[in-house]
Amino acid sequence: MSVSCKYTFIVPVSLSLTLLVTGCENKISQCQRLIQVVNEGNALIDQNKGKQAITSLQLSKDLEAIDTSLEELKLADTQLKEYQNRFQKVFDNLSRAIAKAAKALAAAKTAAASPDGREKIKKARNEIDTALTAVATTAGKESDTLMNDLNKYCSQL
Repeated sequence: MSVSCKYTFIVPVSLSLTLLVTGCENKISQCQRLIQVVNEGNALIDQNKGKQAITSLQLSKDLEAIDTSLEELKLADTQLKEYQNRFQKVFDNLSRAIAKAAKALAAAKTAAASPDGREKIKKARNEIDTALTAVATTAGKESDTLMNDLNKYCSQL
């Protein structure tokens, strides 16, 4: 086999193997980056469960930042992009519900000890229950399902 014939064979094979390995690493690193951001968001929620209104407002802002971090991920894999979009919706819904509940809690804390104040507290409690119950059932289940699906997808790479 001549030297030029060897190079004609070796160069395309080497290039193909390099692209294959880099492509796999790229998808794996994309999975890792997506999972890392999602885990940061979940950790924020776990750390701040049941906190006061000021902390809840900060948690809402922190979840908005997680949503932005998810948006900024440059993912090439179409399936990972789908997971990314769905997680963004989950964190956006959580952020909005927590902000709504925090504002209602803050309003309840400033209510006067009067019939009007008791009505304000009752209304705030209703808003808190409505906002957090709805998001806990929908976003919580969605997040768990998405994380399981993402882990399965990434483990296949």
